[in-house]
This record gives sequence, C-alpha cells and structure tokens, in this order.
Amino acid sequence: MNTLAMWNKLSSQPGGKWIFSRALCLKAPYFGSIRPQFEALKPGYCEVHMRKRRSVLNHLDTVHAIAMCNMAELAGGSMTEVTVPSTHRWIPKGMTVEYLKKATTDLVAVATPMADIDWSGASEYPVKIVVSDTHGVPVFQAVIAMWVSPKK
Repeated sequence: MNTLAMWNKLSSQPGGKWIFSRALCLKAPYFGSIRPQFEALKPGYCEVHMRKRRSVLNHLDTVHAIAMCNMAELAGGSMTEVTVPSTHRWIPKGMTVEYLKKATTDLVAVATPMADIDWSGASEYPVKIVVSDTHGVPVFQAVIAMWVSPKK
C-alpha cells in the first residue's frame, strides 16, 4: 500500500493518525526520535506536530535545531512522496534553514511546494517548510531541494 492510500485509510479512524505516524517511523526509524504526529497529508500539503519534551531539548530548554531539521525533512519528504507521480522517484538534494526564534512550545511543521514542476523529465522540486509554535509564530523555516526523476 502506498503512503497516501495508507494515510487515507487510517487518518479517519480512531487512533489512525497515531498508527500512521508510528508506521512511517518504522519505515524510516530516525524520524521516530522526534515522535511526530501527522495531522494532514495530501498532494501539495503536509502538516506534522511535535511535542516539546525533554529528549528534543537543548541546553537552553528550547527545541533543538536538529530536531526541527528532522521535522522539516519528515514533513517535506512526506509531502513530496504523495505529490510526485508513481512513475517518478525523489531524494533530498540539499536543505537551507533559518532559525527565526527560540522554539519554546510544541511545534507544527507545514510543507508545501514552492513551484510547479514539469513531470516529463528530471528536475529540482523546491519544498518550503515553516515550523510554528503553538501561538502560530514561525520559529524556523527551511527549503529542501528535492531531486525528482523518472524511475528507471
């Protein structure tokens, strides 16, 4: 079952978003370190939440920069996975990040594409991720350059 079909099947069920989030972390274990909770996933959009808890904090008692990078890559990669045609594959090529404010609360990451893409060949697909605190204030933003190419 592909990622979007799995999301569509589970997300409306009681505990389904939690099950989906855990299942995705089984496939890519490193993401489990932030204990993400998917809230929305569709072509062109992904929303992931992360609780502020001791294991993601730095010495300032704020969410660690790399935990936010991890969250951004998860949201951006998941959005890309359900957006590109099944005839194509993708891989992150590079990521630029900006730390805007101290992250002192739970966080939400929203990933969206920055441009349309011509699916006929290989090209770069820029994805923007904005991470906001519980007050809706952006604390971090990233752009991930996804390399999308037809499957061989």
